[in-house]
Amino acid sequence: MASSPLPSEPQQRRKPKMAATPATSTSTSSSLHSSSRRSSPYLPTSRETLLLSIFPVLLLFGTLFRLLSPQTRGATVAVAPGTAHYDQAPGLVPSYFARKDNIINVLFVKRGWFWITATFAFFASTHPFYAASDKQQSGKSASILGRRGSAILRWGLVTVWWFFVTQWFFGPAIVDRSFRLTGGGCQALQAAVEDDVAADKEPSKLLLAATASACKHAGGQWRGGHDISGHVFLLVLGTTFLAQEIGWVLWRKAASTSSSSSAGRVADTRSLVMHDGAVKSAEVEAGLAPSLSSESPTALSRIALRFAAAVVGLCLWMLLMTAIYFHTWFEKLTGLMVALTGFYSVYVLPRWVPELRRVVGVPGL
Repeated sequence: MASSPLPSEPQQRRKPKMAATPATSTSTSSSLHSSSRRSSPYLPTSRETLLLSIFPVLLLFGTLFRLLSPQTRGATVAVAPGTAHYDQAPGLVPSYFARKDNIINVLFVKRGWFWITATFAFFASTHPFYAASDKQQSGKSASILGRRGSAILRWGLVTVWWFFVTQWFFGPAIVDRSFRLTGGGCQALQAAVEDDVAADKEPSKLLLAATASACKHAGGQWRGGHDISGHVFLLVLGTTFLAQEIGWVLWRKAASTSSSSSAGRVADTRSLVMHDGAVKSAEVEAGLAPSLSSESPTALSRIALRFAAAVVGLCLWMLLMTAIYFHTWFEKLTGLMVALTGFYSVYVLPRWVPELRRVVGVPGL
């Protein structure tokens, strides 16, 4: 029998090329898959969207509970129709958490920004992510302030937004201005003001209270306009702030310590617009920063994480209580929207404005 002819030289050279094709195809497919997971730089990522969806779900659940529960439907409302504040008399209030003097409201929510700030300070001062980056970061896209400096700046920006909305905005705060612009005021004092005007007297500045706190101290009641829910605003803003500043740091730590086989489970899906206009994954900018794989969490940083979890848990619980027992649905919705405006401005806007990102940075990078 004649032996089969040997393959020609061109055929021999083609075989290795054909054998390499599956690997090339796999690499291309993996690249396309990674690209498909990347989000738009103009919108929150899928993970962030999942977190943000918790807030409307809690508010909707609270509103439905209020409408369907016999206990809340049977309770009397002491103030003007549509304001949804229950009579605070012990025998009439439908729940302990419907009382404005409940201990969590007095000690936690009323001092909410202090607890949010303390939580952030405890975490930022103990976690290795910040300790490893006191050195100036390299690279054109890295924050010029370094990790800790840019995190403090972001806290400052969020704090300014909280201050403008609830405390002072070149005069009365935004919530008070909104209330007066929509027809609200210190109604219990209106008669006294009218009496002074009728008697040709100049109305007292106290009687012309422009803020809810001034009205309350004067013995009046803040009624009549649209009352943006300050509780919803504070609790949502504080939760999103801590989730961004702590969540992305933990994600970056997981990415630094994961093996190549599990890298897809911790991939950063944020997209950034670079200085040349190209849209790239945050992983590109993360490559400019020091690795955290060799850094181990300290005992204090573990305590800080548990403390942060407790604070976030209390925020979500009190958000649900607010949804059930206080404010109308529209007041809660506007409180949510005002809080998300601050979240977007500090944490999403810098992703597609490189000059701004150069200063404020991006959490976890």
